This record gives sequence, C-alpha cells and structure tokens, in this order.
Amino acid sequence: MDYIRLGRTGLNVSPLCLGTMSMGSSAWKGWVLDEADSVPILRHALDLGINFFDMADWYSLGRNEEVVGRNLLKMRPREQLVLATKVFYPMSDDPEDRGLSRKHIAASIDRSLQRMGTDYVDLYVIHAFDEHTPIEETMAALHDTVRAGKVRYLGASTMYAWQFALMNCAAVRNGWTPFVNMQCQYNVLYREEEREMFPYCRSQEIAVTTFSPLARGMLAREGQTARTSHDVYQGFYGDDIDREIAARVRSVAARRGVSMAEVAMAWVVGNPNRSVPIVGASRTAQLDVAVASLRLQLDATERACLEEPYRPRDEINDQNPLRRPRAYAAAT
Repeated sequence: MDYIRLGRTGLNVSPLCLGTMSMGSSAWKGWVLDEADSVPILRHALDLGINFFDMADWYSLGRNEEVVGRNLLKMRPREQLVLATKVFYPMSDDPEDRGLSRKHIAASIDRSLQRMGTDYVDLYVIHAFDEHTPIEETMAALHDTVRAGKVRYLGASTMYAWQFALMNCAAVRNGWTPFVNMQCQYNVLYREEEREMFPYCRSQEIAVTTFSPLARGMLAREGQTARTSHDVYQGFYGDDIDREIAARVRSVAARRGVSMAEVAMAWVVGNPNRSVPIVGASRTAQLDVAVASLRLQLDATERACLEEPYRPRDEINDQNPLRRPRAYAAAT
C-alpha cells in the first residue's frame, strides 16, 4: 500500500483510515462489536497496510479507545501507528464533562491517553463546533496539549466552513497551533462540502478525511444496514433522489462485476476533491472491499452517471444532528 502525506504535514498515512466507532461495547449501541470481535478486524487492517485509525472518547463512552488503542499497541510499535481520537460530546451527566472548554479539553486528553495506553496521540480532533465556548479559549487549550507533548497535530470535524476558518484564524493570529485536518461527511449522496469546505481546505493545504462513504449503508445494498436502524443519522438519506443515485451505483456495480460498496467508495477515492476516506468495518471482508476500491477507477461516463441526479440539500451539521437534509429542486 502506498502512503501519502497528510496535508501539509510530514505525517505519512495510509490512503484509507479505519473508523472504529463500531468497536468498543455492544452495551453502548447494539451494532457495536465487543473486544473479541474487534481484534480480528484491527489485525486484518494492519495486515492490509492500514496505519491510520480514528477513535473518539464518546464512542462506547471510552471503551472504544481502550479496545482499539490498547490492542493496536500490542500488535505494532507505537511509532508505526497513526492514532486519532476526538473530544466534544458528553461523557456523563456532568455539565462540565462535554464541549470544548479549557477544563474539558485538559481532562479529556489525559483520560484518552490513559485509556489507549499511550503518552501521545498523532491527531486530536474536535468532534464539532462549540457555540457556547469562546474560540480563543478552545484554540489556546488545544495548543497547550501540543506544547505538553500529548498531541502531535490538531483536526476538526463536522462544522461550517466559516466556523473552521474563524478557529484557524484565531490560532494563526495568536501564534497557536492551527488545524491541519478537517473530517467531514462525504459520499455520492451528500456533496455539500464541495461548495465551501473543500475549496477552503485546498487553499490552506489542510488535509481532508471523509466519513460515511456508503451513506450509512444505503450505497452498500438495497435498504439500510443494521447500524443505520440504530443511528440518529438514519433520516439523512432515503428520498427519491437518493434512491435514484443508489440505483445507478447498483447498475455500475453490475456492469463492472463488483459490489455497490466498491463503486461508492471508488467514487470518493477518485474524486478530484482529494481526501482520505474513513471506512468502517464489522467484518474483515469489508476491509478487503475498501482496499479494492483504491484500485477501481471509474471512467468519466460512469462518474457523470452517478453525479447527474444530485441536487443541493441542507448541510449535515452536528449542531443540528437530527435534522434530515432536504434536497432542493433545480432552479427553473
């Protein structure tokens, strides 16, 4: 597997990142794998050459970091792994145990490191924008984690481009560590980040990692996956436009003799908006499909066929996570 630079950094990562939200504790959500079922997937990812792993403290309320971090460190030396984790969402009923305040960030990074069994993370990502905390407080606190040697690089996820730009401007203005990564949702059914976020990131040489390449399972097969049926995001997909695009993915897959999932991921991989797709897996075979998508090149006619029905729609933003993105009719 060929490795690539993460944006303007010197960090070398695999062209796929394994998202591990589905690993930790089934007591948190029914579709999550417990440790015994997670370990074979982690081992197979390493065998395939994947070195980039995405976690979050909120996943399984900490158990995700324990299962993923500690097991990876048993299988590979720390310097061969690129470990990312996130902070923002509530970890308990304590009102201080959430958000992006200095207090919560300082406590959260220490707890994450303890759970993973390492003294630093390569990429520390804020899971969403905190409208209740001053930007300067958040960016100063994140900078302190870097200065303390607990974090190597900073990233952000799921916010509006203007919010991301404001946070980076605050960092640059004050001589603090800026973000080098944006993590956002992107697939052939949801392309709103092409309008502002992707151009901003290109202009600043910020790496983009994209999640949900299969649109919560809608692009994997007819209907939705078991995970989607337990997911607050399930209402984001499924209107007439989505079904038409999914049918076209199915048609291209049939002509190519591959799975729908491989075509959907190949669309993301081959998109001119270069990114590192974050892929999830509940079975080792799903990782094989993801790696195969790196080699599948869709031609211009196939890409045009998949993209033609798309219409502008509401942005998916974690500040309003239960809103279903509405597709808009074409202008007349």
